[in-house]
Amino acid sequence: MNTKQLWKNCLMQIESGISKANFSTWFKNTSIVKEETGIVYVGVPNEFVRDWLINKYHKLITKTIADAYESMRAVEYVITKIETVKPDTMVASEAVEKELPLKDLYINPEDNLNPRYHFNSFIVGTFNELAYAAAQAIIDSPGTKYNPFFIYGGTGLGKTHLIQAVGNAVKDKYPNKKVHYMTLEKFATDFINSLQSNKANSFKEKYRKYDLLIIDDIQFIGKMEKIQEELFHTFNTFHENNKQIIFSSDKHPNYIPELADRLKSRFSAGMIVDISEPEYESRLAILKVKLRELNIDLGEDLIEYVAETVQGNIRELEGSLNLIVCQYRLKNKPLNLAEVKNLLKNNMKPKKNIAIKDVVKIVSEYYKLEEASVYEKTRKKEIVKARQVVMFLLREDFNVSYPLIGQKLGGKDHTTVIHSCLKIKTDLKNDPQLLQELEQIRIMFK
Repeated sequence: MNTKQLWKNCLMQIESGISKANFSTWFKNTSIVKEETGIVYVGVPNEFVRDWLINKYHKLITKTIADAYESMRAVEYVITKIETVKPDTMVASEAVEKELPLKDLYINPEDNLNPRYHFNSFIVGTFNELAYAAAQAIIDSPGTKYNPFFIYGGTGLGKTHLIQAVGNAVKDKYPNKKVHYMTLEKFATDFINSLQSNKANSFKEKYRKYDLLIIDDIQFIGKMEKIQEELFHTFNTFHENNKQIIFSSDKHPNYIPELADRLKSRFSAGMIVDISEPEYESRLAILKVKLRELNIDLGEDLIEYVAETVQGNIRELEGSLNLIVCQYRLKNKPLNLAEVKNLLKNNMKPKKNIAIKDVVKIVSEYYKLEEASVYEKTRKKEIVKARQVVMFLLREDFNVSYPLIGQKLGGKDHTTVIHSCLKIKTDLKNDPQLLQELEQIRIMFK
């Protein structure tokens, strides 16, 4: 493969889709250094450019290369430290080897695990502590606890990091165990190819030789009847042989469209746990870890402001931090709070605002109760449940403080509100009916 010509063609496509200034700033002195087993290594002049390309242009670069080179399976970035990179020379290759030990940084095609995903960079908070605890139990005894392990939650919350960190930890702890990570799309593609080439048995043997199988993005399986059937048999083989299987999804299995009941039953037989958006303390910890990795000190007041202001998922939090770090490096001096506020104002999602009385009204209507009953001191189960749902939604969806929720709902102590929120959160893990109720109530807010 002529890597020089491939990158030249890709750059022409990239240049047509972004501004001239951005193209000149971020793609100057880049190249394709090498290609190995479908992994394309893009050489960049420094760490700053590498981080920026990963965070802002990785999707564009990956798509552009994939369109031009069908065998591509992943894109990685290496620092070449050469003024003008000559990708087809031995000099460039040697520079890359000296700068970064490739064997320690790149995805192993045997297991597909990204070695960057480890627990030493994984922040644990109330938003993911149950998932983390279950993961540690699995590492201690794979195949015997929480099998299958099913993690669900929105995008950008660290699901892939967690499940791949389990894979890497199992590899480290049990060198003889065979671990494999893949997306559902890859599982489905392999299965279809095996049918077309009359190699169905080879497919079964390939996947059933693993001791730990991790399948990401399982939510897409809903309408794939044949894939569901094969996954069902694969799961049974794993379970009967005390081999561990892990799934991740953006939704609870009960809400995956057209998912077979027998698969729902199999998922429920293990451990189903959600990861939610990180709370303030976790957001603050994530920011501090990222800045420590970058060896940058922005000042406590700026970090606290970002943690308080950016209340979305981890990806949004890191995106905002990257924006600030970029400005910090360009100016080569610390930023003040006013500059950070100005940077973030166009990057922020508008906050959801709603009056507490409106939440009470909607929840009361849903459960067919009088609004006034939610404020009353009563132990009637249906009213207690509705009040707890109101408290949970006010806290989780609208970030209302515990004391204010208690004050507005009949003068309750804030510890009562915390208990109510935790109860609903715990019940959601084991009560599909409650999960469905909350989904329907949330639709009424829109």
